[in-house]
Amino acid sequence: MNHVDLPVNPPVKPMLAKAVAGIPERTDLIFEPKWDGFRCIVFRDGDEVVLGSRNERPLTRYFPEMLEPVRRHLPERCVVDGELIVATDDHLDFDGLQQRIHPAESRVNMLAEKTPAAFIAFDLLAIGDDDLRNEPFRVRRARLEEALADTEPPIHLTPITTDHATAARWFTVFEGAGLDGLIAKPADDAYVENKRTQLKIKHIRSADAVVAGYRWHKDGKGVGSLLLGLYNDNGDLHHVGVAASFTAKRRGELVEELAPLTEGALETHPWKAWADAEAHTAEEGVPGEPARMPGAPHRWSGKKDHSWVPLRIEKVVEVKYGSTLNGRFREVTKVLRWRPDKTPAECDFSQLDEPVPVGLHTVLDPDD
Repeated sequence: MNHVDLPVNPPVKPMLAKAVAGIPERTDLIFEPKWDGFRCIVFRDGDEVVLGSRNERPLTRYFPEMLEPVRRHLPERCVVDGELIVATDDHLDFDGLQQRIHPAESRVNMLAEKTPAAFIAFDLLAIGDDDLRNEPFRVRRARLEEALADTEPPIHLTPITTDHATAARWFTVFEGAGLDGLIAKPADDAYVENKRTQLKIKHIRSADAVVAGYRWHKDGKGVGSLLLGLYNDNGDLHHVGVAASFTAKRRGELVEELAPLTEGALETHPWKAWADAEAHTAEEGVPGEPARMPGAPHRWSGKKDHSWVPLRIEKVVEVKYGSTLNGRFREVTKVLRWRPDKTPAECDFSQLDEPVPVGLHTVLDPDD
């Protein structure tokens, strides 16, 4: 890891936000777009650059293409909080961003050219010998604007507004570029590491989905998550995400409730091939398919057990979700209610509420 000598040194746990319903009617808030990328705190000390992550594991080796722009556009000595993103066809590409985390240096370098990242700056923790963390956000933002006055892509300064009508418009329009809501920051707040003192306003929707299986909870005593499926126009059932966040009592109840659906489930299950041992060790799904296998490990999950219990395709659940990405729920969904009045065949992609597409340039230059 590179070594830097700054007023604020790595590792730093970034400031966080708690979810709220709707745009708060407060006059002390500064609104920003909520970027869907990797949180990254950039430390620059002359030629030394460290790209810190929210889990304290540096991102520097995975994004070598960012080092030269950071040295060219950021102040000689600074600590800047922001987000690493990847854009494809003027739209946020989180799948492409995830692929950037790879153990092989040759692949890292290839992807740096094929899917280069950009950095969205939204807070300034230090500049020169000044530690700004105890300064109000409005002061830190003003210093950030001054520091990045002449910046150019791939370094961007996120737009802000204090106008509620503008924030409401951004909330609706920017989703079309792949963003998933707004961040509201109290103007007078200091920068407090790892605390949820900021606010996030996200898109919340519901959909009916097939319950095609479940994974055991990590304690082995109940259902940890339900595997959800939706049908495409060809009648194929695609894995679109999971529903979780059950109480310990409910996890045990679900095992009993779902037990009758396990009998003979695998014989005609549309995901039968995914139960093979080879499928469980595959890193990615079939090229061209919009969803990964339910049991396939992911490079972010390490050795976590992702084995699953198939269920007969009979049960439907209504889930709350925020947004979708490439045919999948972007976040873990929450169960709203069971839908005994619905048949699995009614659970298709057409019910999903997709935003009107807009270019990423609309977010970076909202007044253009």
